[in-house]
Amino acid sequence: MPELKVTQQHLEHDAYLYIRQSTPRQVVENTESTQRQYALRDRAVALGWPLERIHVLDCDLGKSGSQSAGRDGFQKLVSEVALGKAGLVMGLEVSRLARNSADWHRLIELCSLAGALILDEDGIYDPANFNDRLLLGLKGTMSEAELHFLKARMRGGMINKARRGELEMRPPVGLVYRDDGILILDPDAEVQAAMRLVFETFDRTGSAMQTAKLFHEQSLRFPRRIRKGLNKGELHWVRAAHSRILQVLHNPRYAGTFVYGRVRTRLLPDGRHSTIKVPRAEWQFVIPDVHVGYISWEQFETNQKRLAENALGFGVTRKAGPAREGPALLQGRVICGVCGERMSIHYNIAYHQMAPTYVCQEAAIRRAEKVCQRVPGSVVDQAMSNLLLELMQPMTLQVALAVQQEVEARVTETDGLRRKHVERAQYEAELARRRYMNVDPDRRLVADSLEAEWNNKLRILAEAQQQYEQQTQKQRLLIDTETRKQLLSLATDFPRVWNDPCVEPRERKRILRLLIEDVTLINGEMIQAHVRLRGGATRSLTLTKPLPIAQIRKTRPEVVAEIDALLDHHCDREVAEVLNRQGRKTWQDEPFNLKKIAHIRQAFNLKCRYSRLRAKGLLTAKEMSVRHGVTTTTINAWAREGRLKKHRYDNVRRCLYEPLEQNAILKGQGGRQAKQPIFNVARAGQGAV
Repeated sequence: MPELKVTQQHLEHDAYLYIRQSTPRQVVENTESTQRQYALRDRAVALGWPLERIHVLDCDLGKSGSQSAGRDGFQKLVSEVALGKAGLVMGLEVSRLARNSADWHRLIELCSLAGALILDEDGIYDPANFNDRLLLGLKGTMSEAELHFLKARMRGGMINKARRGELEMRPPVGLVYRDDGILILDPDAEVQAAMRLVFETFDRTGSAMQTAKLFHEQSLRFPRRIRKGLNKGELHWVRAAHSRILQVLHNPRYAGTFVYGRVRTRLLPDGRHSTIKVPRAEWQFVIPDVHVGYISWEQFETNQKRLAENALGFGVTRKAGPAREGPALLQGRVICGVCGERMSIHYNIAYHQMAPTYVCQEAAIRRAEKVCQRVPGSVVDQAMSNLLLELMQPMTLQVALAVQQEVEARVTETDGLRRKHVERAQYEAELARRRYMNVDPDRRLVADSLEAEWNNKLRILAEAQQQYEQQTQKQRLLIDTETRKQLLSLATDFPRVWNDPCVEPRERKRILRLLIEDVTLINGEMIQAHVRLRGGATRSLTLTKPLPIAQIRKTRPEVVAEIDALLDHHCDREVAEVLNRQGRKTWQDEPFNLKKIAHIRQAFNLKCRYSRLRAKGLLTAKEMSVRHGVTTTTINAWAREGRLKKHRYDNVRRCLYEPLEQNAILKGQGGRQAKQPIFNVARAGQGAV
């Protein structure tokens, strides 16, 4: 008899009844199964356990038994058995305790070690007994297989529907299911306008980041539908994030295509699920044109190609990338002619402006070797600009018309989206007004709440209208008469527009990429540039290397000779003034000044004005005072009165004096009080008074 397995040792421990249903729906609808599980307490009472020592663990109702993670009741049961507190473990079926063989055999092993019995609807089992343990293991395996069969049936039905493209999956924002199961565009016109603006902007700019920036610069919001929680299904308008724009661009459902198998989910050892994106070549089902979409399948393919090219600018390969802000015209399009690797860009400041240098540093990064080669970007970029102007001449008229149409289309797109936003705010304000008007005046609390909501909607409407008017005024400037004239002038004046400093480098790069595939550079005695154009045509250019900066900064010999001659009669400041009057400039195309003349004089070892005057025998005021026996003040006074001839030699008006004969001025008669110093006849004849 099964009752003979129950001994006094078992009765000294508690009995545990584990109750579980797989889903909340089963808990509500399959009440009979739940009652049968609770009825197992009577079996324990009949076997000798008192009612107060029978513990019911029913906190796992509505939880799947495929794993132990998340089942607090089962984990408590296992811990009680491991602590030796359980004498009997009850479950209506093995599937109620566990649908996983690992969890089931772990429980059997613990019961065997602790001496606990297992009871189900069929009988009592002793895990320490080999035959009972074999039977329990078989039941556990059958329970796990049953779950596998159930999942296989459900998955088979899903795969069959997916094969026909009829499987209903959660649609992304902008798409909704009708009552008959047909997937259509969201009836909300504002949502449709926002989604279309994403694809149109990306088609124009070729960058998901630029698409997100457009939403931010134009103060536009992006729709987001709440997927779970109390507000499930509601539509919210949030800031357009770059990651969200990428999700939209990568989702094939916006192209009207049914796709199944984009991700795979597997169970981790800790009970969590891991989702892995599957490569496009391994998608299980791809059925184009199943429902309406915002773009065609061909446009989706083009977008994926552009996104893949943009992604090459990141990660390990870094082969290319989208057009960025820097002035380097060939960014992402330069190949090293020595090793064949892509060349990166270094920027430095030269002549007060940013200058690019194309550097092949793949070997230095990966293998710690030397940099392969460096090519100055200013020379190469100028040559590519000239080549582009040559190639663009036959197309300027078409470009002008396309740009004008693009600007007008962009204004129309954003204006329509803002107008729909204002219409939505007007509708919500009117709806709040009707709610307030229909409320019973005696229900003051409700009326106050509805009045506050109405005021809030009116404030939102006023802000939306004000923002719409401001943005509309800005957009009108893009399509005024003067702007149209400037756009049409591209037909005859494209070089001026191309070289206009107001044009962003990003736009120049996009135009260049339409015609040039890549450029291979070799830096030797001359720079060799081999250009591969779109379509397979090639051009080879030989460019002269720029002069070294030392030669560029070196003063020309004729200027040095001019300065040397001027120093015989002028100080440094006067020399600079003379050169500026002559229209001469420095290597930086700037006027000369005192410091520049002094630097040139030192660099070319030119004698200064002071040394030249001293070489002619001129004396300082101190030397003159010692020679003639007077003070320096007297010497300076005589110079001011014109009795001594002085020559200025520096920029603070210090002077040297032409010497006189030793007895030309008599001591004691040339002081400050002397009216007429005595000069000899010879000196007086030379003009001295």
